[in-house]
Order: sequence, then C-alpha cells, then structure tokens
Amino acid sequence: MTSHQNTQTMKPATAAKKLGVYLEATPAEFQEGVVSRGELNALQADPPEWLQELRRNGPHPRPVVAAKLGVSISGLARGGVTEALTTEQIAELKAENPEWLRKERATQAEVRKEAVRIKEKNAEQDSRS
Repeated sequence: MTSHQNTQTMKPATAAKKLGVYLEATPAEFQEGVVSRGELNALQADPPEWLQELRRNGPHPRPVVAAKLGVSISGLARGGVTEALTTEQIAELKAENPEWLRKERATQAEVRKEAVRIKEKNAEQDSRS
C-alpha cells in the first residue's frame, strides 16, 4: 500500500493572512495563483524583497494595524479606520493620539489585565485541586 501525498494549497487571501500582509498590495502573480504549503514556508523562511517591503512599510491589514496601535480590530472600526494603513500613517496616528485611540488603548489594557487576573485565578484553583 503506497500513500500519495497531496500538495496542500491555499488561496492567496489565506496565504497573505498567514504572512501578515495586505493582499491587494502583493504582486499580481501572488494574487492570481495558489500557494502551496512549501511555498508559504519558503516565503516565511526567506522572504523576497516585495514581502520584506510590505512588512516594513505596508500597507498593513487591519489585524497588523490594530496590533501596532495597541487596540482591537473592533476598536479600529469604532475609530473609523476601515482600510489598510502604511507604517507612516500608523506613526502619524500615534503622534496625533486622537481621543478614540486613547480610549481604545485604555480599553485594551483593561481587557489584558482582566485576562491575566482570570488566568491567575484559574491557576490558583487548579493548584488547589
């Protein structure tokens, strides 16, 4: 009995998400093809210049923008940020530090504090049982 190993492929949108880049900013050949698991691993291990440039300067997808600003994706939407931003635009937002950004950062800090508190509480309960 021989086993045939199929090459696992993914849509460009999935690959872009895994690479942390904005699909619309990738080269046309990336957007139009399919990406195998091996190709994805190669892109992650030895990123080509276009990928390095996108990661460095953007435009960045919303999850990356949210992480760079220290807010949630929902917080971005509440702040009116609905499209991809460049690194320069993110820096400008940080410098301006509008009210919505301060509020969302405070909310995110509270969420993190609560998550730590719950984790510690669960660890304490586990150690007792």
